[in-house]
Amino acid sequence: MPLIFDCDTGIDDSLALLYLLAHPSADLRAVLSTGGNVPTDVVCANNLAWLQLCGRDDIEVCVGADGPLETPLMTTEETHGPLGIGYAELPVATSTQSHRDAADAWIELTAENPGEYVGLVTGPLTNLALAIRRDPLLPSRLRRLVIMGGVFHQGGNTTPTTEWNIAVDPEAAKEVFAAFGQDGTPRPIICPLDLTETIRMTPDHLGRLAALAESSPVEQPGPDDEPGTRSVADNVIVRHLVDAVRFYFEFHEAQSEGYIAHMHDPFAAAVALDPSITGIRHACVDVEVDGTLTRGTTVADERGFWNRPVNAEIATTTEPDLFFDDLIDRIAAFAIAVQNSSTVS
Repeated sequence: MPLIFDCDTGIDDSLALLYLLAHPSADLRAVLSTGGNVPTDVVCANNLAWLQLCGRDDIEVCVGADGPLETPLMTTEETHGPLGIGYAELPVATSTQSHRDAADAWIELTAENPGEYVGLVTGPLTNLALAIRRDPLLPSRLRRLVIMGGVFHQGGNTTPTTEWNIAVDPEAAKEVFAAFGQDGTPRPIICPLDLTETIRMTPDHLGRLAALAESSPVEQPGPDDEPGTRSVADNVIVRHLVDAVRFYFEFHEAQSEGYIAHMHDPFAAAVALDPSITGIRHACVDVEVDGTLTRGTTVADERGFWNRPVNAEIATTTEPDLFFDDLIDRIAAFAIAVQNSSTVS
C-alpha cells in the first residue's frame, strides 16, 4: 500500500513512523515534514535521522512550509522535548532532504499513480492545504486520507475546545476539509482526541516491547525514576524509544493524567493501513477560524443542519489492547531486524 506520511515529528509521530516501517502492508514512499511540535527544519532532521537509523534512507524526505498559512508557528517543546523526540539523541543523518518541497510531493506522487496512494497526516495540515491550492484535483487522486486531529465531544488539549494539530493552522484544516467529500473525492477519516486519548501507552507496554525485541536490560520506566533517566538498552531502536517515551510519560504525569502517554499518531497510522479497526460516524466537518474563544475548534454537523454534503468519517471506537498488541509485536520484530542488520554491516 503506497503511503505519503506528513508529520511534525514528535514523539508519537516517531512511533507512527517506526510502525509504518515495520508493517509489511506499508510501502512508505515519502515522509513530509511540517512545523508543529517543533519547527519544520527540526522535524525534517528527525525524520532523516530515524530513517537512517532504521536503514531506510532510501525513502524521500521533503521539507514543508516554515509555518501556518496565516499565523506564526506555535511549537510545543514542553510536550515533546527541545528537539521533538524527548530525551532521545539520534545520530545526525548524513542523508539529505529531497529537492522538492512537501506540497509538490503531494501533487506529483499522486499524479504519477492516481487512486493508489494513502495519505496520512499526523501534524498540521499546512502542506496538504498548500498542495490543494496549487492543484485542486489532488483530493480526487487519493485512495484514502487519514488525519489525526480535532476533537468533538470532549475538551481539547490546546485550548478548552481545540486539538493541537488543528489549532496550529486552523485555516489549513478548514481548506482541506472543504476540498473533500464530493465530486468523487474520498471522505477523510478523522482520528480525533475523543478516540486517540483512549490509546494510552503504559510502562508495561514499553517493557513488553523491549522484552520481545530481546533487548537487554529490559527497562520499564516508572514514576519513581529520576526524571530524565537515560536508557542503557543494547538494542538501538529500543534505547531511543525508551528515551523518547520516558519524556512523554513525564509530561503526561505533570499534567495530572498519570504516568502514561497518549499515542495519537501510531493509532492513526494503523487506521491508514486498515480502517476496519475503528467504528465511524459520518458528518460534515468544518473549522472555526474567527471565534475569539473557539478559534481552531472542529465542528461536526451530523444531522444536516448546514444542508452541506458529508465530507468526513470520524473514527469513534476501537480496541486499544488489540492495537497495542499489534504495535508492540511489529516494532519489536523490526527492532531485532535493524539490530541484526547493523551488526552484520
